[in-house]
Amino acid sequence: MKYDVTIIGAGPGGIFAAYELMKQSPSKKIAVFEEGHPLAKRKCPIDGVKVKSCIKCPTCSIMSGFGGAGAFSDGKYNITNDFGGTLYEHVGMDKATELMKYVDEINMKHGGEGTKLYSTAGTGLKKLCMQNKLKLLDASVRHLGTDINYVVLENIYDELKDKVDFYFDTPVVKVEAMNPGYRISTKDDTFESDECIISVGRSGSKWMETVCQEMDIPTKSNRVDIGVRVELPAVIFSHLTDELYESKIVYRTQQFEDAVRTFCMNPNGMVVNENTNGIVTVNGHSYEGDELKTENTNFALLVAKHFSEPFKDSNGYGESIARLSNMLGGGVIVQRFGDLVRGRRSNEKRIEEGMVRPTLAATPGDLSLVLPKRILDGIIEMIYQLDKIAPGTANDDTLLYGVEVKFYNMEVELDEHLETRHKGLYIIGDGSGVTHSLSHASASGVYVARRICGLE
Repeated sequence: MKYDVTIIGAGPGGIFAAYELMKQSPSKKIAVFEEGHPLAKRKCPIDGVKVKSCIKCPTCSIMSGFGGAGAFSDGKYNITNDFGGTLYEHVGMDKATELMKYVDEINMKHGGEGTKLYSTAGTGLKKLCMQNKLKLLDASVRHLGTDINYVVLENIYDELKDKVDFYFDTPVVKVEAMNPGYRISTKDDTFESDECIISVGRSGSKWMETVCQEMDIPTKSNRVDIGVRVELPAVIFSHLTDELYESKIVYRTQQFEDAVRTFCMNPNGMVVNENTNGIVTVNGHSYEGDELKTENTNFALLVAKHFSEPFKDSNGYGESIARLSNMLGGGVIVQRFGDLVRGRRSNEKRIEEGMVRPTLAATPGDLSLVLPKRILDGIIEMIYQLDKIAPGTANDDTLLYGVEVKFYNMEVELDEHLETRHKGLYIIGDGSGVTHSLSHASASGVYVARRICGLE
């Protein structure tokens, strides 16, 4: 079958590319191929069940399907060039910001109206952070929540489904340049298109590497972020989260001058499992509706690791650490901060007697047996520094879940239009290594769609 544009991946980038193509050029014939399920059929079999181990479904409904890994995320859209990717390096800072604001407008029109847009502009928290050797990054943050985010995706899909051909549960096995055009091969069929957009996200990193090798598209190694998810009583961080919702705070350690940062802050949220390429890691969610809120706040503390020659497999390094956690704990490990600094593993009794009720059923253990010393030392140092602006962060009963790993695709060589050396083949979203967030990934989809329509 022949299409004008084929899109591989129905995550944020693919969805917004399809949406903008539909709006700007309604006559174009568009197909979206997605290895996961439609949104309504995405259901983790252990969701809500107090089990510790992921059962490793052939296609992970948390990571794949309409909405991508962002479908069950906290639904935070950060409008900023300070973090979340380097889209601005390709399209310019003003254009990147404009695109992210446009994405926010679309979300507001599809069920997100009434949600709050937070901003660091004018806040006194920047001064408090600076006084304690911490840097608060600038951003405007739209928090949809996991529940409203799902509604927004439902409404966008309802608008797209009759105008775009969606092929769910249909992984693409091969992409070939036909000069002109592209051939997309699935297990059972082949499709052709004039132009092709690849938007497979982080979970498609292995597949993306293969495509780049087969099509001779240059790449370079990206970083990997490794750390823990912190869970503590929401009141400890309330002065930060009430004003900003999510605070992106960076600290440079005294011992190694490594950058440690907060990531994905979830006020009154819950800690959850995440499956990437069969490896169980930890993440966090929070909801907009009061009935689903908890008494805890969780956030990640991550250390970015970049590697030089000859080592190129940064994701493999992160995977090996996560696999060690899975081997020791049967999945995610949880440890009290007090136990960690005392050099002892946590057990069920000490966690049950603590003041923080875990929101994830994880295995009590010892993170010092999993995380490299340099990374763990940096995390401990950061917790003590955060304790200065949010007293209670370094309490003994603060919970640390490990490991949290943010895998980044190798960075694909792209021009200013996010186009590869093959004319008409675009790579967007987190699968490109250019974006690392919902807002940047979505914006990249809009940009490329406009480019195909002759508007950029």
